[in-house]
This record gives sequence, C-alpha cells and structure tokens, in this order.
Amino acid sequence: MKNSLKKKIHHAVGKAIFDWNMIRDNEKILVGISGGNDSHVLLNILFSLKKKAPVDFEILPVHIDAGFDGSFAEELGRYVENNYGCLIIEYKDYGILAHSRENKENPCFLCSRLRRNKLFEIAKEQGCKKIALGHTKDDIIETLFINMAYAGKIATMKPRQSFFDGTLDIIRPLAYVEKKDIVRFAKSSGLPEFKNNCPSADKTKRTEIRHMLEDLYKHNQNIKGNIFRSMGNIVPEYLLGNQI
Repeated sequence: MKNSLKKKIHHAVGKAIFDWNMIRDNEKILVGISGGNDSHVLLNILFSLKKKAPVDFEILPVHIDAGFDGSFAEELGRYVENNYGCLIIEYKDYGILAHSRENKENPCFLCSRLRRNKLFEIAKEQGCKKIALGHTKDDIIETLFINMAYAGKIATMKPRQSFFDGTLDIIRPLAYVEKKDIVRFAKSSGLPEFKNNCPSADKTKRTEIRHMLEDLYKHNQNIKGNIFRSMGNIVPEYLLGNQI
C-alpha cells in the first residue's frame, strides 16, 4: 500500500507542479514547516522529486515558532537536520499577540498574516523566489467555503500565487492531494507529527467548515472532486456580479 500511495501522491504533486509551472531550473525554494503531517509530507516528497527531477532546485526548510508554551522547535530542528539538512527556526511572539485581548475575534487571521510576512522576509534575505506551503485539495475547498460564509466573497487559495509584482510566488505542490492520503502516507512512512500547541487549534472557523464538508462528502463520493473542479469552471454570467 505504501508504494502505491506514494506513487499516487507523487503523480498528483508532479501534475500540480507541471500544470502551474511551480518549479524552474536553479531556483531556491523556501519550504514552510509547521510540524504537522502536511508540511512533513511536502518536504519528503520534494526531496524525493529533487533526486530525479529534470530541473535542479534547492530546498530551504523554515519553521516559525509562534511563541506558545510547549515549543517543539528544537526537536523539529533535530529531525529535519538528521533527514534533510539544516532547518531555519525563527522564534516569534505572533501567537501571543494574536490571542491578546485586543484581538479576540480572529486570532488565526493575525497569526497567519504575521507568519506569512516573516516567510516573505526570510525568502527575500535567502534569495528564494518561491515559498512552498503544505496546503492540500481539502484546504483549498475549505478556504472557498470560509470566504463565502464569513467574508461574503467567492475566493480561495490558488496552487500558485504571485506577490510583489511577480518577484515572489507561493506554491502549493499538494494542491491536488487529499488530506486523507497525506495522513495515510505520513503514518505508513513513519513521519513525525508534532502536536499543535496553539490554544485555538480545532476551535476555528476552518474546523467548522471541515466538519460540514465531511458530512456532505458522506452522501456522494464525487462531491469533493466536483467542488474542486468547479473553481476552474466558472460561468460569470450566472453570478450576481453581472447585472443587466
């Protein structure tokens, strides 16, 4: 099962990279490592692809410690160093700031924005033109519903998004991979998963949306794929933005 699952994920990642022109020759790619299954599988797959890819690219793993009690940064650093090479660790207080009294309503948004901005800074300092994040097909679908339900807009994360006039791209090589396959692959490969020490973990709007979608998927196995394809099959004349 492990080999067939790895082949399936490799194929999906390769297709995403090809479809969205994610990686070019002689690029240096910053890979955001959270400590969860998604980022560990992303790092594992990218290093595997690097060995046989037709283009040469460099991988720079980076972890942003948000400042919560129970930090696993040092343990994560040892694991990455033993298996892949050096891990850049930045110790910040972003999580503490995001959970302050002044920001009770949406701690996840602020923490995420601060961590992303720090990744932008590190990428610039290290000469990286790409930042690879471990978002999956499920994350992209969930973001669509979060934006519709809580922001009143139809938008999601793209597999590749450009910033700063195209000088830096965020890429999501796992964009075509389902979360359930990530979990199975991580377990069968013995990849570590570090417990999320954020006090808001599993209490977010994303968690609510995820549970809603999981209930929906139970009724029809084609629903997830149909929703994902619909984001690239837009019919503007049947949206409210087009007024006669």
